[in-house]
Amino acid sequence: MGKIVILNNDKTRPYKIGAVMEDFSTNSHLQFDFLLSLKGVEFWQGEQVTWRANNYDDYVLLRTGTDIAQFERKLTRTILDKYVLPSMIEAGDKDVEKVSKSAKLILQPVGDIHLRSFDIYDSFSHGDIRFVWLFGGIACFILIIACINFINLSTAKSANRAKEVGLRKVVGSARSGLINQFLTESILLSIFSFALGMILAWVLLPYFNTLSAKSLTIPWNEWWLAPVLLAGSICIGILAGLYPSFYLSSFKPINVLKGQVSKGSKNSILRNGLVVFQFTTSIVLIIGTIVIYNQMQFILNKKLGYDKEQVVMIEGTNTMGDKIGNFKKELLKLSSVRSVSVSDFLPVSDTKRNGNTFYNEGKSKVESGVDGQIWQVDNDYLQTMGIKLVAGRNFSPSIASDSQAVIINQALASKLNLKDAIGKRITNGWQTFQVIGVVQDFNFESLREHVGGLCMILGNSSSITSIKVGGVNMRDAISSITTVWKNFAPAQPIRYNFLDKKFASMYADVQRSGRIFSSFAILAIIIACLGLFALSAFMAEQRNKEIGIRKVLGASAANITTLLSLNFAKLVMIAILLASPIAWWAMNKWLQDFAYRVDISWWIFLLAAVVVTTIAMFTVCFQAIKAALVNPVQTLRSE
Repeated sequence: MGKIVILNNDKTRPYKIGAVMEDFSTNSHLQFDFLLSLKGVEFWQGEQVTWRANNYDDYVLLRTGTDIAQFERKLTRTILDKYVLPSMIEAGDKDVEKVSKSAKLILQPVGDIHLRSFDIYDSFSHGDIRFVWLFGGIACFILIIACINFINLSTAKSANRAKEVGLRKVVGSARSGLINQFLTESILLSIFSFALGMILAWVLLPYFNTLSAKSLTIPWNEWWLAPVLLAGSICIGILAGLYPSFYLSSFKPINVLKGQVSKGSKNSILRNGLVVFQFTTSIVLIIGTIVIYNQMQFILNKKLGYDKEQVVMIEGTNTMGDKIGNFKKELLKLSSVRSVSVSDFLPVSDTKRNGNTFYNEGKSKVESGVDGQIWQVDNDYLQTMGIKLVAGRNFSPSIASDSQAVIINQALASKLNLKDAIGKRITNGWQTFQVIGVVQDFNFESLREHVGGLCMILGNSSSITSIKVGGVNMRDAISSITTVWKNFAPAQPIRYNFLDKKFASMYADVQRSGRIFSSFAILAIIIACLGLFALSAFMAEQRNKEIGIRKVLGASAANITTLLSLNFAKLVMIAILLASPIAWWAMNKWLQDFAYRVDISWWIFLLAAVVVTTIAMFTVCFQAIKAALVNPVQTLRSE
């Protein structure tokens, strides 16, 4: 069927195409262009025969009816007791007893990998079920806010239908019939709203996909969609209409005819409580949005221990083979280029990693090892990345012994108890190295983690070439670099990225969370204020005669506005007091995922309070001022 050529570790190897398979579905975490067999392939000597390496993810197809828990126990004991522990004992590993007591192998269903692997580290990109539940919960709260608006307005306008209820009861209508009527009205309104909502969801889905970086679609062809939507609309209709139905149907005809219902509808503990709930939810979302934004800005502007600005990453340079050295020399001749480093071990995601366990020389059988990374770099790596050398020296191509030398970071030196690390010798179990330099700690992993141990050695790992560009126009610099690239790889298009953009992409999920939070917060505020706007208009209408009398007695428009706004201001203040501890707890839990995080300052709560109070008071005052400016003659004419 043909052949393809794969260049790996600067060695060209031909592969025969044996079969063509269908693409995996887009909702699978397994995405690839081709599959290669590792039979007869070792990336380092002994890699395929040692039980002390864990470089691969394993997939096991179990027989139907297998007892998973029992199989896990059997698998753990078989693999550990028969292979892993004897290998550790042979190597003199001091952690044998700890591994024997605590280590276990856990099987995870493939269907759970995408959303339930947030704490499992592999080479694939995963979602997080916690965010699904979080945003689903927020959506439910917004739906509840809409239901609250319906309940508030239905009960507030009870006087408008009081006479209808009274007259129907007088002519013989039963309470159950009235309840059924009001519930039916609520359900029909809910069904219409769901239909309108589906249309809006269809129209706004492209925006949401852009916001969340997903490719969601509405499953129009699925048989269950219509029944689920219909059932959902009926349930929401019942939920929103249940209390108003019982409340409206409870009016007594004699009280209605005396007008007592109208007086009683001005002040409702339930209605006030529901308004407080609406604004409590809105304030929590606003505080969450501010905290996420601050954390994102903190991450993007934190001093990382290296310089990510104006570093161009050229990908696929290993295809040049032994020409990579000349490619680097030609790049250095460009006036816009300050330095060039050839290494695909970089302090951003989606670049190479190699975990090892390190020991002081001669201590591997008497001391526990220290976990860390071992990176292959060249002698220009520190300069290109802007990494500070705090002790010792850099690698030198002219010193032959540097092939067995290492530069470590402060974290690894501390974990190995190397107070004066220069000249000391360390081992990873396979090789022994002499420390010639110590660099200042820099964040080479996500800021969700503390800086780990790092050991750098001279080596050839050439799939990425990093170029530090001087203070010139970046477009001109890329053009010059592209010209050099074409001289060495004329048949291959250049692929490049920027280190700072690659760093920012590591926290794309945080940025998306912030955008989604802010969108939800705006939506919640709008829905809450719509309800407040209508409610304040009705309350002003209910008190129009009182307002007219007060104006006749000398009350100013400012007095009337304050009178009508004061009750709503109290409700917003209560919401602020309730929302603040809830928001602090929720965002403090969220920030615990980051080893480096911002403090939740008092001004965030103050800002959220000012924003919500301003919006709510503007909404209420609009109606209050409108009512205060009405000529009292018009409201008192009937008196």
